[in-house]
Amino acid sequence: MPEVVEIGDVFGGAYAVSARHYGTNLEDVRPDQCDVAGPMLASLLGALYRVPKSPDLPVGWHWRPPRGDLTWRSWLSERLVDDPNPDVHDWRAALTAQSEADRIFRACEARVRDLVEACPERRDLVHGDLLHANVLVAEDASRPSAVFSWKCTVRGDFLFDVAWCTFWSPWYPGIAAADPWSHIRQEPSVRDDADAWVDAPMRHHCYELHIGATHLGWNAWVGDFQALQKVAGHLTEVLERGPLPVDT
Repeated sequence: MPEVVEIGDVFGGAYAVSARHYGTNLEDVRPDQCDVAGPMLASLLGALYRVPKSPDLPVGWHWRPPRGDLTWRSWLSERLVDDPNPDVHDWRAALTAQSEADRIFRACEARVRDLVEACPERRDLVHGDLLHANVLVAEDASRPSAVFSWKCTVRGDFLFDVAWCTFWSPWYPGIAAADPWSHIRQEPSVRDDADAWVDAPMRHHCYELHIGATHLGWNAWVGDFQALQKVAGHLTEVLERGPLPVDT
């Protein structure tokens, strides 16, 4: 995380200025760099995993004050409900107006609620938005150089960040070629923690569906119907595919 050199208030919110770093966006890694990009991405995910955790830490809710009653499972469930209090609301009505996307959302919602009990109450550091120009890596894709935009950070299951990378991989061929699902299972600090892999395929599947479903709501709310259709199409594939396999 780059050093923050200045913070302040602006436009009814806040800002932070950090030291400048250089590199290429993680999502711009090329498929022909997969031999180094795969281990690099696993090392980034592993670094997040190794941040000290405590069962007493609150899950958190983006930039809002932490709630003592919010568990990881309840965070997952509440994100699928249109809450009138957050800045983004009324997305459910916008999504309902798109009948096919709404049908897919309801299918994802039902499966997430079936799978959520398999999701442990972990307190790993979850960045929550590792793509979209938020991570810089070296030009040769050998190492991360900076991670920005921590506003979506929560404490939960490290596999959520893995699912973030795998779900969006059809949009980014270099991430798909890097194969984060396989490489995180080879990262020593994660691989050697037996508790980390209990029901891992179901948890990962739950998070992919959750990420896709919430972005159906977002794209309907902002009126980006091209993106809505693309997310809906990929979600259909994920629903049909089911959990990713784990090599034995």
